[in-house]
Amino acid sequence: MDAAGATAVDQAEGLPPPKTLVDWALQILDTADPDEKARLGDLAATQWLRGAIPLPYDPAQSPRAPPDRPARSDAVRLLPPSRMPKLGKGGSAQSRLAMLHSLAHTESWAVDLSWDIVARFGAQLHMPREFFDDFARVAQDEGRHFAVLSARLRELGSHYGALPAHDGLWDSAMSTSHCLLARLAVEHCVHEARGLDVLPTTISRFRAGGDEQTAKLLEDIIYPEEVTHCAAGVRWFRYLCLRPRTSDPIIHPIPESKPQSSELPESGTGDDGLDGSADKLTVNGHDETVQQVEDGLAKCRLGEKGDVDEIAIIKRFHSIVREHFRGPLKPPFNTEARKAAGFEPAWYEPLAVKEAETQTIEPREV
Repeated sequence: MDAAGATAVDQAEGLPPPKTLVDWALQILDTADPDEKARLGDLAATQWLRGAIPLPYDPAQSPRAPPDRPARSDAVRLLPPSRMPKLGKGGSAQSRLAMLHSLAHTESWAVDLSWDIVARFGAQLHMPREFFDDFARVAQDEGRHFAVLSARLRELGSHYGALPAHDGLWDSAMSTSHCLLARLAVEHCVHEARGLDVLPTTISRFRAGGDEQTAKLLEDIIYPEEVTHCAAGVRWFRYLCLRPRTSDPIIHPIPESKPQSSELPESGTGDDGLDGSADKLTVNGHDETVQQVEDGLAKCRLGEKGDVDEIAIIKRFHSIVREHFRGPLKPPFNTEARKAAGFEPAWYEPLAVKEAETQTIEPREV
């Protein structure tokens, strides 16, 4: 179904046809079926990147707030993370199916996360067109990842929804729904980067179990594209910190695209208001969101440019992650893949230890 077909369906259901990218994002978030969600996301991203969707959002209107929880199919039984059965290490066919199902589920939620960041923050913060380009591409990638993993499950005699899953990723999304800096830090610079850390081992486990087809799917399609997703988080976190408070975001310089290197490691073995005031906020409120981000960005500016700015940005990143992510980050880190995403060790290594242990190793303020 092309864009015209989608419009016909909308009209038949009494819904206004999507006109802007944010309109499309909201429609995708309201779509429960995971296959249809991924298909509509691919259609929207393709139309946007070709220029067939003229505007990211309508500047004359306040867009509808995205849902607190996107529509999801009842076919997948959700459990709290603590009640989820262990996946195992891929030594049996059953364990490998559980791993594959978990990966498919993560990618399905990633589709919603990508469109939510477009719908929730893009218009509110008047983000430049490149922001919408990046996250439309991320959403399209995530939908493709879900589609190929879901197809692989069917080839192996199973299907998405055959096993229970958890929605821990959306719990993180809810806790960062009022601040783009926090969303980028936790979802794209912690969770996405963690995926880079564990994917080589996951690939090795499928390969060791004799499932070369799944190993190659992860290695050739999903792994390289996940680097770019982490890069988007780093890129736009840095952009927000450096964007002047009163500047026009359309003319403010956009950071260079990441990753910085095309080389990947071989897959062998392998915020609230940024001031602690989340409980005082109206989630999705335009004024609160904008003011929170502006207040947080003001804390990033220790100097005018150069290394001083980078130190301030990294320190702000540390503060946000410690506030919104429970516990230290878990090494070992995939330093090569993280570096390819523009994510240097200074960003994440101090977060691998408890905060009290980092007091003596933080960069000196100047």
